[in-house]
Amino acid sequence: MHLINYPNKIIYHKINIMKRFTQILAVLMLAAVVVTFVACNQKQKSADTAIDIGEISVRTVNVSSKKISDPIVSSGFISSTREARLSFKTGGVIDRIFVEEGQSVKKGQLLATLNLTEINALVEQAKQGVEKSQRDYDRAKNLYADTVATLEQLQNAGTGLSIAKEQLSTAVFNRSYSEIRASSDGKITRKLMNEGEIVSPGLPVFAMNAVGANDWVVKVGVSDKDWARLKLGNTATVRIDAYQEQTFAAAVSLLSQAPDPTSGLYQIELKLQNTGKEIATGLFAKVEIKPADDAMYITAPIDAVVEGSGQNAFVFTVADKKAKKLPVRVAFIKDGMALISAGINDGTAIITDGSAYLTDGVPVKVIQ
Repeated sequence: MHLINYPNKIIYHKINIMKRFTQILAVLMLAAVVVTFVACNQKQKSADTAIDIGEISVRTVNVSSKKISDPIVSSGFISSTREARLSFKTGGVIDRIFVEEGQSVKKGQLLATLNLTEINALVEQAKQGVEKSQRDYDRAKNLYADTVATLEQLQNAGTGLSIAKEQLSTAVFNRSYSEIRASSDGKITRKLMNEGEIVSPGLPVFAMNAVGANDWVVKVGVSDKDWARLKLGNTATVRIDAYQEQTFAAAVSLLSQAPDPTSGLYQIELKLQNTGKEIATGLFAKVEIKPADDAMYITAPIDAVVEGSGQNAFVFTVADKKAKKLPVRVAFIKDGMALISAGINDGTAIITDGSAYLTDGVPVKVIQ
């Protein structure tokens, strides 16, 4: 059996060897094709790279220096220069309120009263005290005349009478201030309490503006560095959110001498000049203040500035037909120009058109 099948096995093994050889040859041919394809791609990439590193056409402009005032930008709220908070001198229960928010009032007009039951009782008690002290003093005076009472006793009775009279004067005075009257012509901007509420002495019940010509100010906070640059009379431009398309002129009218304990900022006031518009307390406003101390800045087109981060940025110049990247410090932006405080000098030619596509050292061609 083994002798009969032996030649067939030899033939079978030869066929397998030929199949394997064919498979190996196919793999080698596929590898050659892949190598050729990769080589072609590398040549194409090299050609593309050669195109990428070619000269880039750019335009330049010579920068110049100008004396410009760096503005101070802040925001705050509008209020009146004659704003008042009206309150009762004594505490008690609010009996009547005669005005509402937004109502115009005249000087001396009655705005609110307290319930006088307790206050009148205190006045009556003080009167009774004066009458008793008067009787004590008269008795002591008669006894002293009869040499029964001593001079000290008479003097003590006189002191008691004086104290009782002062207590009566205080009670009557407090009763006269158990009502609130307008301190001047103006408008009630806020009503802080209502009838029936218990109010403490001095607690505001109304906020009132004595509004007249040029009475409006904007109160803003600035840093200590900006505060040191300001002087009374420095001009400013004010934008009020309620009148977005209009600007208002203003001037610094007050510089605080101590920072706000909460924010740490120095409060300043800007007096609005002839607004010609209806203004109300609490309107939000943005201000741009122009300090008197001008400084020299390099003015450059904003298109020339790249990779800006805060006040740090870069510009490109041309050196040996290549782009040269220079770090600069931008103080602020104004009217489409970057005001540069450091990094380049007056007259330097910087790249404008094409600057966004440059890297340091890339070949460039300056065109007109």
